[in-house]
Amino acid sequence: MSSPQKTSCCSGAEKIPDLKPLGGPGNLTFLPMAKPPEKEDIPCCGAPQEPPSSPLERPGYTLCHFVEALVDTPAGPAPSVNTTLTRTDLMGTIRARIGFRRNLYKIAPGLYAVGKPDAQSVVLVTANYKLTFDTLRHELTGLNLWLLVLDTRGINVWCAAGKGTFSTDEIARQVNLTRLGEVVKHRELILPQLAGPGVSGHKLNKLCGFKAIWGPIRALDIRDFLNNDKKATHEMRQVSFTLKERLVLTPVELYLITKPTFWILLALFLISGIGREIFSLTSLWQRGLLIAAAYLGGVVGGTIAVPALLPVIPFRAFALKGALTGLISGGLIAWLCLPIVNNLEALAMLLCSVTISSYTAMNFTGATPFTSPSGVEKEMRLAIPSQALIALAAAATWIIAAFV
Repeated sequence: MSSPQKTSCCSGAEKIPDLKPLGGPGNLTFLPMAKPPEKEDIPCCGAPQEPPSSPLERPGYTLCHFVEALVDTPAGPAPSVNTTLTRTDLMGTIRARIGFRRNLYKIAPGLYAVGKPDAQSVVLVTANYKLTFDTLRHELTGLNLWLLVLDTRGINVWCAAGKGTFSTDEIARQVNLTRLGEVVKHRELILPQLAGPGVSGHKLNKLCGFKAIWGPIRALDIRDFLNNDKKATHEMRQVSFTLKERLVLTPVELYLITKPTFWILLALFLISGIGREIFSLTSLWQRGLLIAAAYLGGVVGGTIAVPALLPVIPFRAFALKGALTGLISGGLIAWLCLPIVNNLEALAMLLCSVTISSYTAMNFTGATPFTSPSGVEKEMRLAIPSQALIALAAAATWIIAAFV
């Protein structure tokens, strides 16, 4: 009997290779039987190169790469997540660290499974900032538990607690939306300690019937916390701010300042061209490079020197810390340029570095355990007007120096 025929996308009839069933009864998956390929068996457009679609995919929905299965629960299926970070996750982390589309780096809130949790498994509560979510799930390899992800608008736990998105009401809302009470038999939620400013345990119990248990600060301690009968040690409660933890913030600040830097440098180059000749392209370029060097020295002083040397720099206010590092970096640049600049130009370069370093250093106030919200607001009210005046003084001095 002749073989069944099929129509090729490019030409005439092609033979369908012999098929064999896979698996047991009810399995409708078929693959070609192993045999040497014949010319007529190979599609004219070449063999498929892409993997087949996942059985978890649904029309109109995007399947996240970290979801490996769906777990049946009394409240409906819950996505089970992989605890291994892939290249996609690592690239996303790099983008978030430098601030690229950081505000959009979030996942859907709801209930997730890790491993094979059951009705007795613990429930960890976290934010829907993807970097926070990845950091936590990476520490859960080999554990069986539930993750209740809140809608924190893609903001990390600490900042979301301060902004009011990691809150008592939001936890209760997600508990009710996910029907968590039907999924687990206990009534306990393990919350990150840094969520404390936004959550009232007493009110939470009234709203949804779940008790708040305060977990450790760092995700890497969660395994020891669970093994220690859900009790945090003194070390688990301590906030650290090591050199590594400080410098990891630098790429974000450098990225965020790139956009205003273009316009600031453009303005600096333009005012550098003003002089006795009214406007000189030669001065624009030569003097512009000098003041640009002072500006970049201020950026380095505020975004790199301040976080790196934070514990040893005097003053409590970050604006003053930045002013000091800017004074040093700007002073060094001005001193190196003394053979080709006059005293007023050197002063303008120094003032430029000081104000830029002071301003950029203040960006770290919200990322350290050294400050409070009220202290940050007070510092900004005092510092920003002073920084603006120093910046104007630097620009005026730079222009005047061209006429001396």
